[in-house]
Amino acid sequence: MSPVVTATAIPGLQKRSGKVRDIYDLGEQLLLVSTDRISAFDWVLPNGIPNKGQVLNLLSAFWFGILGEPNHLITADVDSMPLPPGADKETLRGRTSLVKKTRVVPIECVVRGYLSGSAWKEYQRTGTVCGIKLPPGLRESEQLEEPIFTPATKAETGHDENITFDQMAQIVGTATAHQLRERSIQIFKRGAAYAAERGIIIADTKFEFGWLGDELLLIDEVLTPDSSRFWPADTYEPGKPQPSFDKQFVRDWLESTKWDKNSPPPALPEDIVIKTRQKYIEAYERLTGTAFVV
Repeated sequence: MSPVVTATAIPGLQKRSGKVRDIYDLGEQLLLVSTDRISAFDWVLPNGIPNKGQVLNLLSAFWFGILGEPNHLITADVDSMPLPPGADKETLRGRTSLVKKTRVVPIECVVRGYLSGSAWKEYQRTGTVCGIKLPPGLRESEQLEEPIFTPATKAETGHDENITFDQMAQIVGTATAHQLRERSIQIFKRGAAYAAERGIIIADTKFEFGWLGDELLLIDEVLTPDSSRFWPADTYEPGKPQPSFDKQFVRDWLESTKWDKNSPPPALPEDIVIKTRQKYIEAYERLTGTAFVV
């Protein structure tokens, strides 16, 4: 098991950090470094998950390669990147992508093929999801007749906020809104069909896009356990929550503690770290059909 990497530094380059990624600006290009940090309930936890960043980065690179969708990835091979002298390639290896810099569309493009999470909660209250009327009598985790597009605003801190398609159109323009919805649903369908052949249900996911000139590129991460809800197909049973290939062990453990979710969270015990790492790697290996090797 590799050492946990929760922070990176590249000599001579300034970074800005999100919950998981460290981002370095190279002018017309960016270096995106996926660390092993893990967040839950809008807090970054004190200890990370070994290899998590590499799983997210390499799985995204895999999807960029097979989806056939215009995207921002230039290379995920650190030996091909214009790194400054003194950069620690071994720390960056597997977890770094060199990408084209785009004007990021300020919308999370969420596609849902199954009724779960916040969508299930809203449906129970109103019979709708982000303003979309759904048939009555659906059960938790039930597959929808067709995937639905439920955009959200991007939040730097705290929760993203679900919005309607019309609200999205007011933010990005009608033509762009229609393009985002159509492309997001089509990418979801292609990815879900591929995953289904490998025993994984993609219940929902979120995509991000950015403009490069007048071209809309798929950016950030794609169909990973951090951006998607992956369920094992062999145990799928609607009417209840499903086991998943993500930070379920982390959330469940935190819920079992006395943590109030309003103060810094406790460190994860070793067994939770190990189980979570195993789930991320299992998802990678099932989807790519290759052993996880960095």
